Amino acid sequence: MIGLDTNVLVRYYVQDESDAEAQRQHDAARRLIESGEPLMVSKSVLLELEWVMRGYYGFAMSEIDTAMRHLLGLAQVAVEDRGAVEQALSHAAAGLDFADALHLASYRDCSALASFDDRKFARRAKRMNLAPKVVIPE
Repeated sequence: MIGLDTNVLVRYYVQDESDAEAQRQHDAARRLIESGEPLMVSKSVLLELEWVMRGYYGFAMSEIDTAMRHLLGLAQVAVEDRGAVEQALSHAAAGLDFADALHLASYRDCSALASFDDRKFARRAKRMNLAPKVVIPE
């Protein structure tokens, strides 16, 4: 099994034709990912992939969701904690920041998640009636 780094997935999903090296890397990533070889993707790589696609390349969450769901659908790709990733994608599609959604989904067996992010995370999670609840430490 081969573990994939973020930059391999970025080259696979982002058509950056800015230079010959980017195109060469895209072709190499495509050959590897489509080879049928057993592959592994960690949650931290997916977190970074979302950040790069959104923050650097300007992709909308719906486009990122499509790419990640494509990746989840590849039979040869094992994804760390797939259930948490799928749950995070659903929460992100409903309006939660992907990073917060992945954190929350990763703590799904806990009674609560403690965070000082009241506005963008705790209030949204409460409004969306998500579990576990997000609490603000006092």
